Amino acid sequence: MNRLIVLGVIVLALVAAAGSCLFVVDQRQTAVVFALGEIRRVITEPGLHFKLPPPFQNVQYFDRRTLTMDDADIDRFITSEKINIQVDSFVKWRIVDARLFFISLGGSELLAQDRIGRQLRSALNNEIARMTVSQVIRTDRDALVVKVSQEVAEELIKVGVQNVDVRLKRVDFAPEVAERVYDRMQSERRRVANERRATGTADSEKIRADADRQREVMIATAYRDAQVERGQGDAEASRLFADAFGKDPEFAAFYRSLEAYRASFNSRGDLMVLDPQADFFRYFRGADGAPAN
Repeated sequence: MNRLIVLGVIVLALVAAAGSCLFVVDQRQTAVVFALGEIRRVITEPGLHFKLPPPFQNVQYFDRRTLTMDDADIDRFITSEKINIQVDSFVKWRIVDARLFFISLGGSELLAQDRIGRQLRSALNNEIARMTVSQVIRTDRDALVVKVSQEVAEELIKVGVQNVDVRLKRVDFAPEVAERVYDRMQSERRRVANERRATGTADSEKIRADADRQREVMIATAYRDAQVERGQGDAEASRLFADAFGKDPEFAAFYRSLEAYRASFNSRGDLMVLDPQADFFRYFRGADGAPAN
């Protein structure tokens, strides 16, 4: 009986020893094998692996996935215009060299995030100090992100960390300067609006004057052409009348007298004091204009 107990204890000890010598590396992890505090191996291949039992060797795992550092605090920076702005950002990072990561930061993700945060703030401060508010918010924001990302990446790779991405979630004015900046923006927009309104008024007057000039030219041209046409018509009419009247002078004299009568007696109130025997009334005395017997 005692032999069975001893044998069972030995078997359990062997199983425990064998279990402590085997370990599994997940595809999402990097395993570092230590021997008395010294790094012996860095294992990146997933699967079952062997090591010596503790305390001769032990294993520490590091996450290989992309991690996010999103600090709840909003940092303040000063632009080249000496204006305070607030920047809310985040960083995507991952461990690419577990050996260097452990040597530099003791394998602590908290220390890594602190290092990343300090480097990010330093890079943002350096770049924003050379830019205006308008450049940070609108025109050069993408370029700012690229430069900051490069600076952060150059420093983090020294501790075994890869900078995957840097993004600015929000850029705002500091509360104490926001109202003043907005007032200045409104004044600037008002000035631009006034300039454009004045320019529009000047252009409107110029267009109106040009239209009036063209109208006068068109009217004058039309009047000139009308007068030419009328003169040509009158000349043609006179020629036709002259040709017709030349064929019958007596009829021509009679027609002209009728026109004179029509023009002279156009109104009932017309009054003429003339000698009835005057030549003007000769066709009143007869169709041929001869004196009556």
